[in-house]
Amino acid sequence: MMKKELTSPEDIRRLVDAFYAKVKADAVLAGIFNEKIRDRWPVHLEKMYRFWETVLLDEHTYTGSPFAPHARLPIGTEHFDRWLSLFHETLGEHFSGEKAEEAKWRAEKMAAMFLHKIHYFQNNPDKLLS
Repeated sequence: MMKKELTSPEDIRRLVDAFYAKVKADAVLAGIFNEKIRDRWPVHLEKMYRFWETVLLDEHTYTGSPFAPHARLPIGTEHFDRWLSLFHETLGEHFSGEKAEEAKWRAEKMAAMFLHKIHYFQNNPDKLLS
């Protein structure tokens, strides 16, 4: 399969669909994602298309707070490490170039921030908003 630059909403869809196909089948991540999302995968994928379009293509289609749905999940370092591994793997299989590298960098920064905040809330449950 030929790798290409990540430049369009169609590319974002391809990335997100390929990535979440791996997540749904992954021994570490599938249970958490499938338990939380259940039968709402189309809604989740649509939200992820909009998120990554906003982040990578400067197409402002996403609104919301990306961290909030993750705050109470029973996840830790091993989950974020696996998520990043699958994300990098998927990018490398389909895309190359500046935007693909930016996507990796942004995913790493987001994972580090989410993990830090999740650890904080796990250690300070009284701080978690309802």
